[in-house]
Amino acid sequence: MKQFFSPADLGDLHKAFQEALEIKNNRYSHVELGRNKTLLLIFFNNSLRTRLSTQKAAMNLGMNVIVLDVNQGAWKLETQRGVIMDGDKSEHLLEAIPVMGCYCDLIGVRSFAQFQNKADDYSEAIINQFIKYSGRPVFSMESATVHPLQAFADYITIEEHKTVERPRVVLTWAPHPKALPQAVPNSFAQWMVAAGYEVVVANPEGYDLDPQFTAGATLTHDQDEALRGAHFVYAKNWSAYDDPNYGKVLSKDMNWTVSAEKMALTDNAFFMHCLPVRRGMIVTDDVIEGPRSLVIPEAANREISATVVIKRMLESL
Repeated sequence: MKQFFSPADLGDLHKAFQEALEIKNNRYSHVELGRNKTLLLIFFNNSLRTRLSTQKAAMNLGMNVIVLDVNQGAWKLETQRGVIMDGDKSEHLLEAIPVMGCYCDLIGVRSFAQFQNKADDYSEAIINQFIKYSGRPVFSMESATVHPLQAFADYITIEEHKTVERPRVVLTWAPHPKALPQAVPNSFAQWMVAAGYEVVVANPEGYDLDPQFTAGATLTHDQDEALRGAHFVYAKNWSAYDDPNYGKVLSKDMNWTVSAEKMALTDNAFFMHCLPVRRGMIVTDDVIEGPRSLVIPEAANREISATVVIKRMLESL
């Protein structure tokens, strides 16, 4: 596996899940695979779970790990072609990327949407430059449009906890004070459909996601109707996708907050969220702290999803 952005990159998801279970039972069973190999993790944005879990995954596989926080201690990087670099950016990605590739065997990149131009964000310009110029296998640690390591961990979590073969999985928008990317909901919808679940995406008017990621899911603007009979409820905020409101906050409607009353509409559903979460806006305390909350097991599975992905990339070297 030379790159990782979508469920198609993993192939058979059931086999990937079985591989995840094997790794979870023995995290160090492949520790020799990464010996004398180096993983470079590049962060253009903040991270807690992604940084820790991906570092731990690489260590499980015996790798050396280099972490570069682009915004702290590195030269400011220019990412656009054809510019006159007379500002505060001292180095261009076109030189920086092949240099980075000299020092490692695999590269993980985290780079969020900028919300300045939808075409630029959805072209995945930054991470695609790493693929083109680094000479190394590259995986996404969340890019402008997708967060596949999170979605893979979500899939593992659902498989571990489902009580019916084809659960009803609801992705619901919830309010947030800031404009957030569509990456997590895009990937969640895409992966859950690929897993063969009954997938419902609920959001207010103006918040429909890119159809390429929701194809195969049922789409609705009625949250209550979506929640009825749900086995898993995944709450997440995202900003508007459609022009001319791309990247904007159109609503902070607290009626969409996932509360005990909302969860009572479900079939005793589990609650999920990728974290970090705005309590009182995305979800109420009693739900996230309740016995049906999976946010911690879900976060723990980030280590497992990353280990599977890095293992497969090492096997392809």
